[in-house]
Amino acid sequence: MDRLRMRTTLLIPLVLLSFGCSVVSLLVLRTIVERQIEASLALDLRHSVRTYQNLQRQRRELLYRESALLADLPPLKALMTTADAQTIEDGGAEFWQLSRSDLFALLDQSGKLVALYVRRGPLNKAQVGQALHQSLKALDEPMLLVLDDHLYEVAMQPLWFGSREGGTQLGSVAVGYAIDDQVAREVSEAAAAEVAFIADGKIAASTLPPELQQQLMAELQSLPRSPADDQKIRLGNEDYLVASSNLASAHSNPDSAGPPRLVVLKSFAQASQLVGKVNRWVLTLGLLTLLVGMVIFISVSRTFTRPLKVLVEGTRALAQGNFEYSLSKDGAEEIRELSRAFDRMRVELRTTQVELIGSERLATIGRMASSISHDLRHYLSAMYANAEFMSDGAIPQAERDDLLEEVRIAVQGMTDLLDSLLLFTQTGRALYPEYQSLDTIVENAANMVRSHPAAHDVKIMLTGLVPLMAWVDAKKLGRAVYNLLLNACQAARRGGKHPPTVTLTVQEKDQTIRIQITDNGPGVPEAMRQKIFLPFVSEGRESGVGLGLTLAQQIAQEHGGSIELCETEDHSTSFTIVLPKSEQRAPEDKTDRRLSDRKLIPFEEGGR
Repeated sequence: MDRLRMRTTLLIPLVLLSFGCSVVSLLVLRTIVERQIEASLALDLRHSVRTYQNLQRQRRELLYRESALLADLPPLKALMTTADAQTIEDGGAEFWQLSRSDLFALLDQSGKLVALYVRRGPLNKAQVGQALHQSLKALDEPMLLVLDDHLYEVAMQPLWFGSREGGTQLGSVAVGYAIDDQVAREVSEAAAAEVAFIADGKIAASTLPPELQQQLMAELQSLPRSPADDQKIRLGNEDYLVASSNLASAHSNPDSAGPPRLVVLKSFAQASQLVGKVNRWVLTLGLLTLLVGMVIFISVSRTFTRPLKVLVEGTRALAQGNFEYSLSKDGAEEIRELSRAFDRMRVELRTTQVELIGSERLATIGRMASSISHDLRHYLSAMYANAEFMSDGAIPQAERDDLLEEVRIAVQGMTDLLDSLLLFTQTGRALYPEYQSLDTIVENAANMVRSHPAAHDVKIMLTGLVPLMAWVDAKKLGRAVYNLLLNACQAARRGGKHPPTVTLTVQEKDQTIRIQITDNGPGVPEAMRQKIFLPFVSEGRESGVGLGLTLAQQIAQEHGGSIELCETEDHSTSFTIVLPKSEQRAPEDKTDRRLSDRKLIPFEEGGR
């Protein structure tokens, strides 16, 4: 966070805060919606159970009346007076067709089953007879009977010969309707939910698919027993809210494994879709709020950060030496005050810089004048003394020749000194590059050094020279090689090794050309390595003003390269001119075309 910009630093907490608020709002709203939906589903479940109970009560009343009407039919009573089982079974079919019921049964005075008629497959007559016989005591209301895994709602009425009070009972008639999948679908449509009728621990009828029915039976023991209770279960890939109601009357058959139950299931699918829709809306609104907030924040923050940005750019411009960069006058009062303080500081720095430059120039001129005067006085003294000796007519010719050679050396030293000073004042000017033979430049520089007195007794070896054309300023590059070779010869003579040796190697790389000059001198002290390329700095020099390495470095930089100083494995000192290659240039004149058969490697123009 410390390295981020102010706008980013302010924007990140805003984004995190907005995102956090959106997430918390989404979770809270999701929880509220889920609880509200679950409460609504539970209310619908209880309403569905009450709806079926009302339907069941109406069906039972109709069934009871239907059975009472059949019991009052004289033909049916006459049929029962025959007391013949076959006659009763044959004649009872007409009354069964008349009732259009799913189950129709006739029992004699003792409660024994005489005739049985069903529409949905055969039933165990003995089981039906036993169940109906046990139900004779509940003739006042219909009941639920489980017969061969099927659930029936049955109403029974006695058949009287004469009046109920003083007549004779001829038997009983039983009329029932099956609670099957059709009834389950009707209840499901009325309750707007999935339903299942369970009897004897099995599903008698249901609107659920068979695979979900099996899963429901696995959860049967954990299902709620009261309509006021509900429970959440998962069937398949959906969640359901479940409620159940006991359908058994007080006179249901006691041999059943469990009382008949109605199970109503409300799916969370629509609720999940609603929750997902709410989530999408909340997320959309959160993102929209975040986007609008970011736009507003950015527009507001620009009022504060733009002047600071201009101030930072002004600081950078000042660091690069630009004292004319215009600062913004906009922003808050604190920002404007900071800009005014920066302007005052810039004016003071500019004044101080001018004074420092003047002082530095005077100091540089003083150091240069001191060094030049010392060296020139040395050369002039040598020339003056030798001239006096030469004026003596008694001196032999051999001594006169030696004195003349010393005068020539002094003149050569003064010439080198003046050339170095002249070239030092011209550094930084534009180069005048041409296609030049790099091996010729190096050889010429080596020959010039060999003729210098400082190279006396020094062995100069040139290795790796091949015909090589380069886009360089031959005069400046030759001077740089000359300075490094001369400096190496002076160092090799101080090394005390015999013979003093200087090696010049030219190496061509993929992207660079390296001119390496190595001597077996004493090396460069560690304290001098950081300032050896500064002007007027020299270590153990015999003559000169300490500009040789400085000029060589500046010339290399003007060609886009550099000079590297390192110590080899055998403790020799190496200075390397590194020149980068550039794109090939086509020769423009006849001279260049004559050189086209040689290898052309151009260097980048310009420099620092």
